[in-house]
Amino acid sequence: MFKVWIDFLTPKQLLFFKELSTFLRKRKFKVILTTRRYREVIELMKMKNIDAQVFGEYGGKDLASKLKASTRRTLELIDYIVSEKPELAISFSSPECARVAFGLGIPLILVNDSPHSIFVAKLTIPLSRYLFSPYVIPKKAWVNFGISEDRIFQYKAIDPVAWLKNFKPNKKVLNSLNIDTTKKLIVIRETEMFASYLGRNFSSLAPISDNIVPNLLSTLGNKIQIIILPRYNVQVDYLVKKYFKTNVIVARKVVDGASLLYYSDLLIGGGGTMNAEAALLGVPVISVFPGEITYVEDFLIREKLLIRLNDPRKIIEMALKLLQDEELREEIRERASKLLESMENPAEFITNKIIQLFCDM
Repeated sequence: MFKVWIDFLTPKQLLFFKELSTFLRKRKFKVILTTRRYREVIELMKMKNIDAQVFGEYGGKDLASKLKASTRRTLELIDYIVSEKPELAISFSSPECARVAFGLGIPLILVNDSPHSIFVAKLTIPLSRYLFSPYVIPKKAWVNFGISEDRIFQYKAIDPVAWLKNFKPNKKVLNSLNIDTTKKLIVIRETEMFASYLGRNFSSLAPISDNIVPNLLSTLGNKIQIIILPRYNVQVDYLVKKYFKTNVIVARKVVDGASLLYYSDLLIGGGGTMNAEAALLGVPVISVFPGEITYVEDFLIREKLLIRLNDPRKIIEMALKLLQDEELREEIRERASKLLESMENPAEFITNKIIQLFCDM
């Protein structure tokens, strides 16, 4: 039985590789999963009933801490992978997976939709045999990282399609958060402020919430229900304390993000994955991602499924329009539905290509 090792590091990677694992196992592959200790990942594993071996931990915002954590994790993985003897390694540009696979002579393939994350790309792509990426990212965006175009495979989708193709929302998420369903629901997703690719110091622990929530409350007051999705424990503590006596809900635990978005009226998002999820589900999205426009973001803007703004005043104005204009909201839903339907499942595409590349030799 052909054994595949998959290493995932973030919630998005967990969701994507959960689907890929399902397709691989249906085709009789043996799949082993590894991850690291990271708040959102560990909580999401329990929610999604994912069985993975945990090695190492997230290194935080400090570069030296990131390096030490990565080095320790690499060492922890070696003995386990030696004992398991996988015939193929797969990751979303996990530096530790790439280093261990290369060192042990295991073929490595990568999935990646983030050429803007240049540091991990430089560390991993030169070591990979093949790269899988969405069709909205040109192959030339990857070549400078040390891979030839003939080793890049593009799927006709963006990554969240993998878990949204057969998605069924769970309304229990609303009850679990005590959401008032009589009000317009606005979800705010904080930015990944400790990510190395952003390379900047933020003036607050919750830059998106601090800039937007007070204005939303003063403008719309009791007409809306706001829920904030933090990324780090330090953000949770800060936001819970700040909004303790308001009607703002701060999610202390990881939630079923896709279901929450499905029942929401607007997302103001500081990251990439949840913005794309909402866009594909037909939920109006205002992106406040603090980095340069990504290829996926640009694609969603051109599809008129995402609006990118950074001026707090303009964000509030657009939020009001998106909440009140029912004709516009219906147009967004229809465009999103058609787009999602037209896309292929990346997990199925990758599975078929793995069989072609590694099992038909």
